[in-house]
Amino acid sequence: MTWLALVLLAAAALAPLGLALLRPPRRPPPGRREADLALYRAQLAELDRERAAGRLDPAAHRAAVIEVQRRLLAAPAETAGAAPARRLPPALALGLVPLVAALGAGLYLWHGAPGLPSAPYAERAAAAAREEALLAELRARLAALDPASETARQGYVLLGNAERTRGRPAAAAEAWTRALAARFDPGLAGDLAEVELERGETDAALRWLARALAEAPREPRLRFLAGLAEARAGRVESARAAWRALLADAPPDAPWRALVERRLAELP
Repeated sequence: MTWLALVLLAAAALAPLGLALLRPPRRPPPGRREADLALYRAQLAELDRERAAGRLDPAAHRAAVIEVQRRLLAAPAETAGAAPARRLPPALALGLVPLVAALGAGLYLWHGAPGLPSAPYAERAAAAAREEALLAELRARLAALDPASETARQGYVLLGNAERTRGRPAAAAEAWTRALAARFDPGLAGDLAEVELERGETDAALRWLARALAEAPREPRLRFLAGLAEARAGRVESARAAWRALLADAPPDAPWRALVERRLAELP
């Protein structure tokens, strides 16, 4: 009867959720834009606390802040006039609670492995070695290709993604530079500019952004990064002008508006 006990325990744990579904809301739930802004503000505040406590060095803090800002700038604006979310009927809400509990217990009994130990260091090291070997093979194959071919370009894009994920911004920058040499893409140039800013290579970031904006002058992410690069270069008035122009063109419900306003207010 172990499975029955698991279902009962899960149902008990989900009971507060069922009650919450039945309780009328005190106020309308926030829209996607408000939720995104709250999340990103909390992440930025947490990063500032980590830096103040000495757990993040300035370079790591700067890279993490840029990544949070990148996600915010990439978030779509909420559709104006969207219908508010509807609450579940009480009977359906109460019926879903035991159903979710039973489904979770069934999946656990089917695929669960509570006795499985965590992977030891040797296994993690072996996995890292296998990943490094795959990247070495990819580099070798790319070296044998025509660097101007589309196949090589796609390979260098993938290599840059992998290198950035592994915390190697210099290697990512090199791979993406090769990809852009094969065929220029403003979005990828923006990614490269972000990496260059993380590395402190402000002049290189400005060059890539200038070229990207020549092809996509209205792209908000590129315009924000251009202002950030100008600020990093010490050209505060240029950064202020760039961000003010971005805000002037931004829709009122743009999810990244508050971010740009905050960075603008932080300028000396």
